[in-house]
Amino acid sequence: MKHIITSLNKTFDNRTRLGIMSILMVNEWVEFKTLKETLGLHDGTLASHIKGLEKNEYITVKKEFVGRKPQTTYAATPLGRKAFNEHLDALEALLKQRDEK
Repeated sequence: MKHIITSLNKTFDNRTRLGIMSILMVNEWVEFKTLKETLGLHDGTLASHIKGLEKNEYITVKKEFVGRKPQTTYAATPLGRKAFNEHLDALEALLKQRDEK
């Protein structure tokens, strides 16, 4: 069981980062505003968690102008997708062990 616990990715321990990655895993690109509204977060809170995911190269950012308005969108990187799937696999293994008892 200890091996499974160490397989969990500390980056995804926080529910906000878990939520961000969950959304990005099922969408190609997601706007900042959509993430903020879906997760019920303030701009600063979301921005700080996004920064952590960017630092680990788990997400990528695209900034562009749509008409005359700036738009920031995010996507999970291949590394981020792999790390998140491994984290989910570790969670599933923990749950499976519980069910086997």
